[in-house]
Amino acid sequence: MDAFGLSRRLAAEALGTGILVATVVGSGIMAETLTRDVALALLCNTLPTGAILVVLITVLGPISGAHFNPAVTLVFTGKRELPVNEATLYVVAQIAGGIAGTMAAHLMFGLPLLDVSMKVRTGGAQWFAEAVAAFGLVATILAGIRFQRTAVPWLVGLYITAAYWFTASTSFANPAVAIARSLTNTFAGIRPADLPGFILAELCGALAGMLLMTWLLGRPQARGPIPIAETTR
Repeated sequence: MDAFGLSRRLAAEALGTGILVATVVGSGIMAETLTRDVALALLCNTLPTGAILVVLITVLGPISGAHFNPAVTLVFTGKRELPVNEATLYVVAQIAGGIAGTMAAHLMFGLPLLDVSMKVRTGGAQWFAEAVAAFGLVATILAGIRFQRTAVPWLVGLYITAAYWFTASTSFANPAVAIARSLTNTFAGIRPADLPGFILAELCGALAGMLLMTWLLGRPQARGPIPIAETTR
């Protein structure tokens, strides 16, 4: 990542978030077009999202770290791996890219460029689900980096695929994506009025994940005395 200047890293974050949102929104529109079965529509929305995450993290990760998510950027800033000034620019790039992704999806399906969502997503259960989704995402990323860095794209893609189904909120887990989804009145949408609760829950979940995993993944303790059985081998 150090080999790429800040402008290229910001472009990668905007591009990655944009393609991610275009996939989420576009596959949701396609699903609504093809079926009235809500469960099948959700599956049609889930699989492309998980798949595109594997692709995006693999190809853009070496450039910017492939955050595509202000909550993830906050975590790496908290771990002092990304300066605050750069993190701020990352978040701006992610939000701008996400909005562009919504616009791209609308253009592909002949819809108005932006269309404020009317889809209600609120309440304690939804907020708690978002905290759980973000917590699990951060835990997956940090443990993956520690133990199996090359598998991180697959780990994240598979986690989000699963979290679509085990969380009541369908696992937005990403403030930039949530903002972008407030601008589409389609399957993937969320009312702008519901954004504050979602975003706060996502940030809290991400911070909780960072704190727990920082402790859990701390330096292994030195090995204790060698058992007698091993000394006789």
